[in-house]
Amino acid sequence: MAILYHLRASVVRFGELRRLMPLATARMLTKQLRELERDGMIRRKVFRQVPQRVDYFLTQAGRSLVPILEALCEWGKRRIGRFTQ
Repeated sequence: MAILYHLRASVVRFGELRRLMPLATARMLTKQLRELERDGMIRRKVFRQVPQRVDYFLTQAGRSLVPILEALCEWGKRRIGRFTQ
């Protein structure tokens, strides 16, 4: 869910995803990205340059999940707010 959430608004490079999710190892992030690509939720575009650049973005199917992800995020914020007040 976190990957999809970070891709909801724009194209994101692998390195940026690593910075956005510092607790995820490179191996785990790569594995999750491959699974999401296999499931048709995201696509990746490889640019043949040095250093190699890879951009990730949501497919139509992935974009269809954005309202659900944003609703879950809002629900979580309200729920956490109950415990911090």
